[in-house]
Amino acid sequence: MSRDLTRLMHALFLPGADACEASAPWRPNADVYRCPTGWLVKFELAGVKADDIELDALGGTLTLRGVRRDCVLEDAQKAGQTPPVHHLLEIGYSRFERCLELPCDLKAADITTELRDGLLLVRIIPNKEARR
Repeated sequence: MSRDLTRLMHALFLPGADACEASAPWRPNADVYRCPTGWLVKFELAGVKADDIELDALGGTLTLRGVRRDCVLEDAQKAGQTPPVHHLLEIGYSRFERCLELPCDLKAADITTELRDGLLLVRIIPNKEARR
């Protein structure tokens, strides 16, 4: 039931959220700010490496995809060791996807990214014609 309620809340308050594949097991949290020169979008990506992130902009939809890997298991595999047996797992290590619908055309926008302290900062500056 809570999954249905979450889906309803997303449909009401996050238009465009259905554009993402429903099969993605993890959806990073996001904050969207309107700034004087454009937009700032922050994605919460603790433990995700920059090489494991893909960002696409199409029309007004910003799509973030990637994977968060368990570094403990990867380190053990690289060292040829037996991985540790887990006692409790609450952190999601898997593929993720998140789509956000923004009220601007991203086609000709200047988009820059910065990965800082577990946050992906996406700065979007629409072209001059789009800002008018």
